[in-house]
Amino acid sequence: MTSSLRIEALSHAFGPRAVLEDIDLALPAGRTLALVGPSGSGKSTLLHLCAGLLTVRDGQIENGFARTTMLFQQPHLLPWKSALDNIALGLKAQGMKHAERVAAARAMGRAMGLDDLALAQFPPQLSGGMQSRAALARALVLRPDLLLLDEPFSALDIGMKQQMHRLLLAEQARRPLAVLMITHDVMEAVALADTVLVLAGAPATIRWRLDLSVPARRRDDAWVHHQTALLLAQGPVRQAFDLPPLVPAAPSTPDESDRSSLSAGQAVATIEHAPRDGCEVVL
Repeated sequence: MTSSLRIEALSHAFGPRAVLEDIDLALPAGRTLALVGPSGSGKSTLLHLCAGLLTVRDGQIENGFARTTMLFQQPHLLPWKSALDNIALGLKAQGMKHAERVAAARAMGRAMGLDDLALAQFPPQLSGGMQSRAALARALVLRPDLLLLDEPFSALDIGMKQQMHRLLLAEQARRPLAVLMITHDVMEAVALADTVLVLAGAPATIRWRLDLSVPARRRDDAWVHHQTALLLAQGPVRQAFDLPPLVPAAPSTPDESDRSSLSAGQAVATIEHAPRDGCEVVL
């Protein structure tokens, strides 16, 4: 039987305040599912329930993966340990011998772009991007089957964020790692996920689902921008983020080579170099 994470009829409340209502989703091995929505919509609560950090009250969560790790918004590296020792921390907790865990941590750190100098430094000596790389290495060195991402890339600049995306996709190319991520960045969700779910309301429910059939490693910037614009053009999605309704564009015949004035949801000619097979927003 293939490993998967399944959530059925999940609801949750903090005291009298209902946060989630009737959530259903399935995440099989090797796939990425992104939850997007406004602040306070219950995304983190749902992720914490999946991680076992909160007790399920109503509904069911079945985690069929053998190993689950979670990456938080902040790196949470121990400041008195080197980057290498931070990466090896989970392996030490598992009882792995010193030489083996150091070798494994060093190999994963290098795979994340950390050289020997960076691995020998303490977290306060590292840039924010390097700290994020070390935190990702610490999670991946455990070889999880399911990785839970709580907006770990939100504080990074656009260049560093794309580097982290490539590192994550490279790990998924090596083995069937399932990823459940939450993010405020709709474009990040479209760039990485196989399925995007929009969560909103009080209590929150799933308002929109977008399935993307083109593999993430084949998506270019133009394709991601186009799909993001289409997603943000949908009425339920705009309502979820409290965006104003779209104003219909005046009829015109702009030069198709000039896409700088493209409005969200506006039809465009096919982009020749961008793969488009089956990737559409369901209307």
